[in-house]
Amino acid sequence: MAQVVFIAGGGTGGHIYPALAIARGLLQKDPSLQIHFVGSPQGLETRIIPEQGFPLHLVPIGKLNRNVGVVEQVKTLLGLPLSFVVSLLLLIKYRPRLLIGVGGYASAPVLFVGALLGFKTIIWEPNAFPGMANRWLARVVDLALVVFAEAKDTLKQKRIQLVGLPVRQEIESLSVTPRATPMPLRILVFGGSQGARGLNLAVCEAICRGGEWLSGVEVIHQTGRHDYADIKAKYDQAQARVDVREYLPTIQEQYQWADLVVCRAGVSTIAELAAAGKAAVLVPFPFAADNHQQKNAEALVKGEAALMILQKDFTADRFVRLVEETKQDSAYLRNLSQNIRQFHRPRAAAETAQLILAELAGT
Repeated sequence: MAQVVFIAGGGTGGHIYPALAIARGLLQKDPSLQIHFVGSPQGLETRIIPEQGFPLHLVPIGKLNRNVGVVEQVKTLLGLPLSFVVSLLLLIKYRPRLLIGVGGYASAPVLFVGALLGFKTIIWEPNAFPGMANRWLARVVDLALVVFAEAKDTLKQKRIQLVGLPVRQEIESLSVTPRATPMPLRILVFGGSQGARGLNLAVCEAICRGGEWLSGVEVIHQTGRHDYADIKAKYDQAQARVDVREYLPTIQEQYQWADLVVCRAGVSTIAELAAAGKAAVLVPFPFAADNHQQKNAEALVKGEAALMILQKDFTADRFVRLVEETKQDSAYLRNLSQNIRQFHRPRAAAETAQLILAELAGT
């Protein structure tokens, strides 16, 4: 009989895409496994996971983080008994040999119930400061896999293993050598599929003002769907020479092109920057759960692998100064590129899959 493995969690792409990479890594090593995903009705997993061909089971669960309203927190607390019951029924029906929690509120009920019932359980934590679900679950699971060493200080778990963060193959296979003389200076600004309004407004304002600082500078600016029309109209009115795009479906090409990347500090973005060896200025999203983006950025700053500018300080004037300073010190770009590569662990999906299978074999 084929062994069933549950991968629980999601909510955002930062949880879902690495989880899919881990799932594929497991199947490459053991094609006989049956992998099922467990998520919530509100998460992106409802759209992404079925498209990838994996079964998806939904558990009714909401958010409890401090960045959501009191009403939503109360609704989540009142709904916890039902979440536990649904999780119990799933475990009874499928009898998984292993449960893997990849973070996000959807992972908590099924991992908690599974741990109490004696199922083999593992949590995987991609952020430097673990999310609420994994902070709770660490006390009851069998093993914690973490991407940042800083996460070890927060999780109450005796068995912790450091692993890499899986990235898409087309990005991991990039071979990028920083240009000795980055002229023109090529800057990639992006905020992910949803865009980043704080970045969009500051960068657009700076470029539309014009000035000598733009001499010898090329910019690709990805805005996201919501801001694209407005930002493009402003660039057109100012006759600014900017390659403005709504999204970047082949972002590996833009990584290959760029000398400097200005972006948010989500863990998937950081993993891609590290794999591509890109010098980066990180502007953490200030309303991220548990402020985890700032913690991620601080870990890179500590390793002299990136610059960080808080959103409140990322103004048009600050962006202009950043570009001027970068043009004057291209050696600093090369140092950042070299140092951020230390945060990339090649074949992270295969490595993580091997650790999981070793745990499974020990059951």
